[in-house]
Amino acid sequence: MESGIKENINQAIGRVDARRYITTHVVNGLNEVLEVVVGDAPGSGGASHHYQIRGVQGPLDHHPIQTVDIHFQNGPVKESGYNGVSQEALLAVVADRLRSFQAGPYASADNAEALALIDKATEVLHRRTKERMARGVEGTHQK
Repeated sequence: MESGIKENINQAIGRVDARRYITTHVVNGLNEVLEVVVGDAPGSGGASHHYQIRGVQGPLDHHPIQTVDIHFQNGPVKESGYNGVSQEALLAVVADRLRSFQAGPYASADNAEALALIDKATEVLHRRTKERMARGVEGTHQK
């Protein structure tokens, strides 16, 4: 369906296409052929919940890049149940990959710095969660 027709239908039924593209990852050839798409409008907390990372055709494509769908937790767990991944889970994946590089032939000061910053981000997010748990508001919309 042409995007103009789809946009008209969405407007007619009161739905807005919330997709937007993130480009902060683009620095080299691989990242230039990876498209990061936000697939929904921000929720009540101000953040989106659905993202896609997909490959676009590039000059060196020998194998198609699989589309990765990322669905973050949408709503407080106590009200919505578990329905998506956490930021901490994605940070753990990237941290593991960097730790693996650091243990192999591709160790570098840059990887070490990136890993330290990811570890710090994880620490801060854990601290926030523990503070919310201590106050009895974790898993709710309460601040």
